[in-house]
Amino acid sequence: MAYYTRGALRSSSTFSCAPAIRRFQTQTFLSQLKESEKVDAPSKIAQESSLPTIEQDLKINPRQPKKKSQFLSSHEIEADPNYKMAGWKQYIGQSLVRMFNIDMDRSRAGPVAGSVYFGECKRQGMVYPNEELSVTAKYYYETLGLPRSFSQWFQITALHYWILSVRMRAMPFKYGRNYQQKLVDRIFSDLELRMAEELGISSNRIIEGYLKDYHTQLLGAVVSYDEGLMTDDITLAAALWRNIFNGNPNADMRHLESLVEYVRAQLYVLNKMTDREFGFGKFRFVPPDEVVKPLTKAQEEQLRERAKEEFSNLKLPSQRSVLSLDE
Repeated sequence: MAYYTRGALRSSSTFSCAPAIRRFQTQTFLSQLKESEKVDAPSKIAQESSLPTIEQDLKINPRQPKKKSQFLSSHEIEADPNYKMAGWKQYIGQSLVRMFNIDMDRSRAGPVAGSVYFGECKRQGMVYPNEELSVTAKYYYETLGLPRSFSQWFQITALHYWILSVRMRAMPFKYGRNYQQKLVDRIFSDLELRMAEELGISSNRIIEGYLKDYHTQLLGAVVSYDEGLMTDDITLAAALWRNIFNGNPNADMRHLESLVEYVRAQLYVLNKMTDREFGFGKFRFVPPDEVVKPLTKAQEEQLRERAKEEFSNLKLPSQRSVLSLDE
């Protein structure tokens, strides 16, 4: 299944080892692919391996959740996808935005990065005992054979945070930095809540220790992934092996190859999204059983015109934006 979108991707130095803002051109199979060549989905690539699976000895017995928290929160706006604010509240809100000339691109970071994109990161590796896994979770835990643990979920979440942060750092600095901060804050507040509610950790001191450890892991993962982004697939594969595969000496190289393709495919999709589309929360991760194919110039232009038409119909004060629809 082909998955198309649009825009431009750059990389900057915020929370990163990458140099100052530059245009990023991916030197991978997607940029070199010819239209007639066949591309397989990441999950299919991983399933082609005939090597026996050797389960990694984690030296511990991972703690399993005792209960299941609400996916996002109990707040009515997040809990109900069909929630609609009362008309009089909408009127007052629009009036305030108009009266005080509120910068909606900055205000939008909370509900988009701290809710929509947080949910996207969180759901990719979600796993609960005796519950059916999503397509992406099956890819990680069944196809790649990763352990079903809270720490493994965090590493998967951190990877998807980084993928989004690459695009956030390509936005105008004051907006991209705000989006990053809202997403990181929400991830760690959710970590704290889940450790207390689901894992039953009652000691604030122990939770604080885990949070510091996860923060260190996130910093290290971002630096290593950025190095792979700015160099080559071999370096990116090494970073994924250390973080996602826990440095497993018995990791299947075909599995690692499939994950590199999965990551590069997400980056390609983000590469084709404009700032405004991404800033309004239009991006969704491509499932590992789907294929991302390069766009032709004509397709890129067609999608860009479609995006301009869509946003031209957004006339409310709260829908205004200075983010670009051209890159």
